[in-house]
Amino acid sequence: YAEMGGQVADHGVILNDNGEVIANVIDVQKAPNGQALHTVDVLASLSVGTKYMLEVDHKRRFAVEKNHTATHLLHAALHNIIGKHATQAGSLNEEEFLRFDFTHFEAVTAEELRRIEEEVNQQIWNAIKVQTIESDVETAKSMGAMALFGEKYGKLVRVVVIGDYSVELCGGTHVSNTSEIGLFKIVKEEGIGSGTRRILAVTS
Repeated sequence: YAEMGGQVADHGVILNDNGEVIANVIDVQKAPNGQALHTVDVLASLSVGTKYMLEVDHKRRFAVEKNHTATHLLHAALHNIIGKHATQAGSLNEEEFLRFDFTHFEAVTAEELRRIEEEVNQQIWNAIKVQTIESDVETAKSMGAMALFGEKYGKLVRVVVIGDYSVELCGGTHVSNTSEIGLFKIVKEEGIGSGTRRILAVTS
């Protein structure tokens, strides 16, 4: 997975025919024509015309997926508890934490934070199936998908559906069931600029 939409890149290894690690993949970015551009730490010589296998660090990927799916749950909970005006203004889904920026005109109260956290955890414990559907933009909007701030969308879009709780356009990777997230805990809430707040949280 190449870094995109707030989700960090996959890490992993490159293996030769004998299953030996010959390089570590330390970053993946999208090149201008959409190719995955890998930054690697080469440990042994690579030769043209040889086939290699790339293997994703699944432990890291799974941790990032938990945080990314939790971000979608958090976005929906913010809508329900502090209002529909609380829309995403940026996010970061890391291995160890998630960061979510949103529009809001005042600090979120301790009671609101408690309710947000409780609602997100309820969706986790409800063990909701997470579905990814490909469709055109109009169909996605008719499903009630939230499109994000000024992003450009192609003819086909990916819609991430979490039961009847959350529907968002998203190109990232996610857990297959909310129960895999384990637990959601808000660590910090703060202002980062006029009319913009930030929540830092952890999962599992």
